[in-house]
Amino acid sequence: MIIISRFPKLLQRAVVSAGICLSVISPVRAEMSAWADNEGGRMRLVALPPDTDGKIRAGLQIEPKPGWITYWREPGNNGIPPQVTIAADGGVTLDRMLYPIPKHIADGRVDEVAYDAPLTFPLELSATGGTPKEIKANAFIGICKDICVPFQAELTLELSPAARSRPEEEQILSAAAARLPEAPSPDFQVTAHALSADRKELSLSVTLPEGGSRVPDVIVAGPSGYVFTEQLDGKRDDRDFTTTVAIGKLPKNYDIQGKNWSVMVIDGARAIETPLAFD
Repeated sequence: MIIISRFPKLLQRAVVSAGICLSVISPVRAEMSAWADNEGGRMRLVALPPDTDGKIRAGLQIEPKPGWITYWREPGNNGIPPQVTIAADGGVTLDRMLYPIPKHIADGRVDEVAYDAPLTFPLELSATGGTPKEIKANAFIGICKDICVPFQAELTLELSPAARSRPEEEQILSAAAARLPEAPSPDFQVTAHALSADRKELSLSVTLPEGGSRVPDVIVAGPSGYVFTEQLDGKRDDRDFTTTVAIGKLPKNYDIQGKNWSVMVIDGARAIETPLAFD
């Protein structure tokens, strides 16, 4: 089980960096910013020009160095969730940030929901009031190894109006989209869920896409700032899977009625994420 707060608990690390690495980056070429560098890795902004409806496909590309990790939207005990802010004066707004399938990393020292390899967070943007010439973004992530370093950068890229092929940007953004969890389907879905009366256990029944014996990973995102991963009795019978996830301390006076949590089930290379409604 993991219980986290939105305020980063960096002092729980063995060694903690108190400062923030802030980089201010100028455009390097159309549709890609320059890389912003940090001792634990680097990141940049990638985008395509607006389509006919003013929608812009973009992504925050992150490359941690070997042995370093960065975090999912609900990251674990000590993590910093990734944040992107688009400058309001640039004629571009951020509609949604999407999150590739993460890993549950538990090795005795850490218990995190994170990424330990290069990835791109897809960004859905909209052009407002005409065709923008550039995108300015402020990106803030945590990147950690034996120390945890808050990493902040100002990223700017130019949007070229020229009609031309952009194979590198297309490949990066298509690969990012392919790493997103699937929507539930008849062959891969949560079929039942229930919270115990004492609110300490969440039971789940799941149909898995293929037969097998391996117990899938389960990541439950509860109230904002809380994520739970500890399975008490996961049992798999070919494609049928049942499990109970330990639910720790919830916010004081928290009322579950009418709330929506979410659960991600990761079975091999495939994963679904689906809401859990509590009526």
